[in-house]
Amino acid sequence: MTDFTALLLPDRGEPARTLRLVDKAGADAWLKSLSASHRALADAARFDGSKEGALLLLPVGQDGFEAVVAVKDKGALTPWCLARAAEALPEGRYRLSDGDPGAGAFGWLIAQHRFDRYKSAPEATGPRTLLTPDAVGIATTLALAEATALVRDMVDTPAADMGPADLEAAVRTLAGRYGASVEVTIGDALDQGYPMIAAVGRGAERARAPRLIELHWGREDHPRLALIGKGVCFDSGGLDIKPASGMRLMKKDMGGAAHAIALAGLAMAERLPFRLHLLVPAVENSVSATAFRPGDVLTSRKGLTVEVDNTDAEGRLVLGDALCRAGEADPALIIDFATLTGAARIALGPDLPATFVNDEPLAAELLAAAHESADPLWRMPLWDGYDGQLKSEVADLANAADSPMAGAVTAALFLRRFVPQGTPWAHLDTFAWRPAARPGRPKGGEAMGLRATFALLTGRAQAG
Repeated sequence: MTDFTALLLPDRGEPARTLRLVDKAGADAWLKSLSASHRALADAARFDGSKEGALLLLPVGQDGFEAVVAVKDKGALTPWCLARAAEALPEGRYRLSDGDPGAGAFGWLIAQHRFDRYKSAPEATGPRTLLTPDAVGIATTLALAEATALVRDMVDTPAADMGPADLEAAVRTLAGRYGASVEVTIGDALDQGYPMIAAVGRGAERARAPRLIELHWGREDHPRLALIGKGVCFDSGGLDIKPASGMRLMKKDMGGAAHAIALAGLAMAERLPFRLHLLVPAVENSVSATAFRPGDVLTSRKGLTVEVDNTDAEGRLVLGDALCRAGEADPALIIDFATLTGAARIALGPDLPATFVNDEPLAAELLAAAHESADPLWRMPLWDGYDGQLKSEVADLANAADSPMAGAVTAALFLRRFVPQGTPWAHLDTFAWRPAARPGRPKGGEAMGLRATFALLTGRAQAG
């Protein structure tokens, strides 16, 4: 894990290079104020302040320089406005010419994160440290960067090194840091208590046995918060096996678990006033003689019987048992994260988590938090009219719809069957992957919806 602590420090007036921010509105006046030689450099670089993230270095003194960064709006900095500068500038200390970096400090940090666990010769780069007058906000910004890096690292790790036991180890590490307790249900107890989790994972080798991992933290008299993450450590599709092209990225199918673990860590790091209940159903959906089959009927923890229409619709099965367990503790709020459906990606592309919410005030609050944190979500409908598509002739419901359309909606409707009536619930169907690099956001595992849900929880905590 990248050590971010030396990359964002309080500004105590020590020597540092200058970072000047220029937006389109003020670019013309700024360019006219330059010396002839500096104006020539800006012209040669075609720097006019219109391209966000564009970087210009202007010599100052004998061997110094001033870095100029184009931003969209100097009055409303985005999390990514300083990311390219953090990637490209030489090592050293920097401070803004005026003001504080605000949201841009997060991008400055995470842009310097690298996943190089498997590199024989990792790229050696010195730290670029940003000085900020906002000393109070440093701890939260560091925590957000660490949580985002954790999601990226977990998703980028190959399935051979990120199985159910590794997810358990990650939760135990988090619990040890914050004094939380951990409970793991495995083996016969899992078969009896969480039949759908056990069924999905029984095709894997014993060393990668399925389990339900639970973490508990916080005071009993605080509102109960349940965070659930789909922990399918690799998804072959089961007996309804995926083609090679569909299987290539399935190490990321535990991306929901990575999000939930990271969000739990943020809540504990900030000591938010919740009674936290983290649940990670951890399985590998493998092909073997013991794998569950199309046509099998599973009895869920809730008692509902589920006909397996498709073994590649396994995520909703493990989440169903976990949602039922979460509801038994009477939480004030349930949030689940899952890399659940390709249909969500077809509808919204890789950047927008499909967000389903059963409570209107919660939906408005969550979307406002997403806007505030520049971590976009897109609400999708829990359309009752499609509920009949989950009908089974032999069981209470099927795990997949009888239509290829509205796949993300019907998956969410399946999950809703396991949420207690009246309990506010948000379901984020997230991609957890960036298919193309952007400044501060390399190709690979990505946290999507993490900052938005953290902003939601922080807002609730502040509201009391």
